[in-house]
Amino acid sequence: MSVRIEESWKLRLQHEFEQPYWESLTSFVRGEYAAGQCCPAGKNIFRAFDLTPFHDVKVVILGQDPYHTPGAAMGFCFSVPEGNRPQPSLQNIFQELHNDLGLERRQTDLSDWARQGVFLLNSVLTVRAREAGSHANKGWETFTDSAIRALSQQRENIVFILWGSYAIAKRALIDSRKHLVITSPHPSPFSAHKGFFGSKPFSRANDYLTSKGQAPIQWA
Repeated sequence: MSVRIEESWKLRLQHEFEQPYWESLTSFVRGEYAAGQCCPAGKNIFRAFDLTPFHDVKVVILGQDPYHTPGAAMGFCFSVPEGNRPQPSLQNIFQELHNDLGLERRQTDLSDWARQGVFLLNSVLTVRAREAGSHANKGWETFTDSAIRALSQQRENIVFILWGSYAIAKRALIDSRKHLVITSPHPSPFSAHKGFFGSKPFSRANDYLTSKGQAPIQWA
């Protein structure tokens, strides 16, 4: 797995590529992609980084691992290529967007968010098809934690949106004195009614960005 990652990110994460875990991680991922179907397509593994350069990040939304349904994962958390049925969590995200800002969004490809500075980062960047969590604890978490830490330390006034206990645990990596951290239950059908609905992450993010002199995100 060659490291083809956007230059500003490569500059800040270069030390990770020199760590022992990176060699074992890349060996594992190469073997998995050679042995069978994995998600996303190899060219899209670092797509979240490629579409949202380091200095353009305004909002971070953190997921766990890619969709393991073939054709659904595209290198961003929660995003689904156009023409595919939206996953249940994404349907609930759109429902909350409507409840929060009155916006109707049907476009499942979230690339427009990414291009506006919404860093749609999965903690684990690859997965074996139809086997959720199959690439967890292989080293990806170390790499993506480093990306979160770099944003926290080297940037200011970013909105970190953490949905669910897995993402909320990453709060320890973020300096809340410099950034806004929004937490709630996960948008999954199993937990959305426990506090995700009504959490208003989209308006809260835009209000914060506006208060810091930044352009709000056009969510739909």
